[in-house]
Amino acid sequence: MPSTIASLTQLQEEGKNIARLPFSIRILLENVLRNRDNFAITEEHLNTLVNWNPEGTEKEIPFKPARVLMQDFTGVPAVVDIASIRAEVVRRGKDGSKINPAIPVDLVIDHSVQVDFFGTDYAYTKNVTYEYERNKERYQLLKWAQQAFDNFTVVPPGMGICHQVNLEYLAKGVIERDGWRFPDTLVGTDSHTPMVNGIGVLGWGVGGIEAEAALLGQPIYFTCPQVIGLKLTGKLTEGITATDMVLAITQVLRKYGVVGKFVEVFGDGLDHLTVPDRATISNMSPEFGCTVTYFPIDSQTLQYMHRTNRSAEQIAMVEDYCKKNMLWRQGEEQITYSDILELDLNTVKPSVAGPKRPQDRIPVKELHTRFSELLDKEYQRMYTPEGKRRDNAWLSEGGSGSTFTYEVNKQSEEVAVEVENSLQTVRLKLKNEEYVLSDGSIVIAAITSCTNTSNPTVMIGAGLVAKKAIKRGLDVKPWVKTSLAPGSRVVTEYLKRAELLGDLEALRFHTVGYGCTSCIGNSGPLPPHIAEAVDKGKLVVASVLSGNRNFEARVHPQVKMNFLASPMLVVAYAIAGRVDIDLFSDPLGNDPNGEPVFLRDIWPAQEEINEAVLKAVQQKDYEEVYKVIFDGDEQWKGLHAPAGKDYHWSNDSTYIKEASFFKNLPEQPAALQDVVNGRVLLKLGDSVTTDHISPAGSFKADTPAGKYLTDHAIDAKMFNSYGSRRGNEEVMVRGTFANVRIKNQISPKEGGFTTFIPTGTVLSVFDASREYAARQVPLVVLAGKEYGSGSSRDWAAKGTNLLGVKAVIAESYERIHRSNLVGMGIIPLEYVDGQNAESLHLTGYETYTIEGIASELKAGKLLSVKAQPDEGEAILFQVKARLDSAIELEYYRHGGILQYVVRDFLKKA
Repeated sequence: MPSTIASLTQLQEEGKNIARLPFSIRILLENVLRNRDNFAITEEHLNTLVNWNPEGTEKEIPFKPARVLMQDFTGVPAVVDIASIRAEVVRRGKDGSKINPAIPVDLVIDHSVQVDFFGTDYAYTKNVTYEYERNKERYQLLKWAQQAFDNFTVVPPGMGICHQVNLEYLAKGVIERDGWRFPDTLVGTDSHTPMVNGIGVLGWGVGGIEAEAALLGQPIYFTCPQVIGLKLTGKLTEGITATDMVLAITQVLRKYGVVGKFVEVFGDGLDHLTVPDRATISNMSPEFGCTVTYFPIDSQTLQYMHRTNRSAEQIAMVEDYCKKNMLWRQGEEQITYSDILELDLNTVKPSVAGPKRPQDRIPVKELHTRFSELLDKEYQRMYTPEGKRRDNAWLSEGGSGSTFTYEVNKQSEEVAVEVENSLQTVRLKLKNEEYVLSDGSIVIAAITSCTNTSNPTVMIGAGLVAKKAIKRGLDVKPWVKTSLAPGSRVVTEYLKRAELLGDLEALRFHTVGYGCTSCIGNSGPLPPHIAEAVDKGKLVVASVLSGNRNFEARVHPQVKMNFLASPMLVVAYAIAGRVDIDLFSDPLGNDPNGEPVFLRDIWPAQEEINEAVLKAVQQKDYEEVYKVIFDGDEQWKGLHAPAGKDYHWSNDSTYIKEASFFKNLPEQPAALQDVVNGRVLLKLGDSVTTDHISPAGSFKADTPAGKYLTDHAIDAKMFNSYGSRRGNEEVMVRGTFANVRIKNQISPKEGGFTTFIPTGTVLSVFDASREYAARQVPLVVLAGKEYGSGSSRDWAAKGTNLLGVKAVIAESYERIHRSNLVGMGIIPLEYVDGQNAESLHLTGYETYTIEGIASELKAGKLLSVKAQPDEGEAILFQVKARLDSAIELEYYRHGGILQYVVRDFLKKA
């Protein structure tokens, strides 16, 4: 029996001008047309999309994705929430087994491997062993969920990164289900979900809260987006990588401003971009600030599907459906976009981005000259015109010629700290090895992340750079921690076939795991002598990584400069050992005969890379790897997990704890209340990311989270990371706003501290929140522009809620975090008329009353704020309630989106 389609072609024939619509809008239109029920999805929604306004509109539209993608960091709390909802339903005497995902959910365990071991052939094995030791309880929960929930699959550890697995295997292009044929669409609990836009699948990152609602059958509502057309022309020139291209695009789109918008790519430049190249671009959508970066399906898409072992029937269905339903790119479309930006690919230059934002692109040729400027501007390392230090404060603390002792294997080794060549320097003698570390030394070089490891061209290119470097007698500097974390096992197969894996290993780029490592702070510890040299010498050291994120303290808390680069450049910089060199003019090092070796001597020609890719990347690898994708290794197969439909919570667990949000949930939500005499918990500046807000990376024993685990008899060596403990709200609330680089303007200390205003005492953010809670004081956060940019971390909102924050007042928000705040019952407020904390002279020490919430609250309502200082007149101003739709108002009224879903289920059950 043939499947039914929601026909865009028929709408065109009826006189609707569908041909002018961007492809991404056409997919949203098909979604509404197919799911229209005249209740949640109405005729008005359909008309909004049929008559899409390129200038933008305040009208909301619904979206029901075909599936949900999760990784384990965000997936574990989602499973905990759903299991907690099921537990509450059972307590109410209802059938808990009816709480299941309404649409397919694929969870890929990829965020928990850490680089504890590197540079050896046993690194992978030992890292995996540690991974299972640290994450046993989490993995038992996920293995339980695999059998307890319908529509729920788990890809075990060690199989790949969720976005690369999605691109290479999970994405279908077109889906056939329940008698319908329709475009493959999804939302994912990772902000880099748009990577799959590169294969023509519309999907984007949402917070875990929003994803949970979607998988429980709720439409996702959002403002109908503007679509910016990105016109690519020309082709990349010799020696330019896809990474260079994506960093150029990041700079262009960030400069223009595409936050909350869709980006759709067109132009003749697409004819020269493979799906891996396109996916490299789409992957960086959150770095651009946009929701998606969409590439329509065309012949390149079908070729990639064939190479990655999609069935002939699936490929034929994709082509047939897209051509029949106006979703096939021919290259001659006359589409109306909200605006058009252009990039000539011929103009792209070799680049890196950093030291702490992906949009801060620096041409490789300029990095050495920009280095001193960055030290001065970002890290207050001051230089005179003559290039001499004038940081007298540091010199008076110990400065040039001071020493410290580091004990290695019970032997004391002397390390001299000095000023050399204008740089803060540590001279390190370790047994029979002596070398110098200074500002700008590279201590981490990581080929990692879904951005680039999905692209065979740059991965094989990195192998060829390594091969040529070895032939010239070069090696990686001894102070560099190297790692290779492929996005899927296919990468290992084609590197072996190309006979390049051994060359990478000869430079200590051994495989450390198949997962997301350095990009999310799973870099593992620096070697002890390097770590102490950095701390005692107060060095501004660097990392280079082939990733997508380099925010402050993200890659490693001791590494202040972090530069995004192609895998090929990562190898080159690891050999050089420093970022303050000109790779085009300065030698990377000398060969055994003292002859200088330059980058040009080891850089492969594009033709050489293409030939190697053609020979090495084979369809059968995708077949072999993915036919066992859900099986897991022997450790996974042997992992004991609970059975049954109801999860049995353990009071002793420090990983998994039943969520408190749903326990004894009242049948009706409480009446909304104004914020009265609230206090500011944090006053923050611009570009505060979810990395600053949400618990991320490692933490120490003297932190609130560390003290909690110590009190529960957990040794510091087994703390694991915040991300791995997202299933325990007691750990996570203690880590919220605990980033060591967060700058709270009402705290004299950098990091997760604040002033408890009633006494003037400086406390951790968590401890202060408990003091306020004891006094029943509601809390407020003040922020600047782009509040909550970065990863789609639900704990950035969950933790904020558990700290007692009732409202955030900011100049602007990144899309996902604003939605997450609403989803956790926190009202996001926005200054109006160009005002901000500075223009209003807000110090953060005032008491805050926000009126207009308790009565007649509506989407976009203007609320009145009274900020009363201890002395003087009150500061009065208005803010806009960033509840952007009627459904968001309902979510907020219920205290959160999941509370709304639970009450709705209980009412119908």
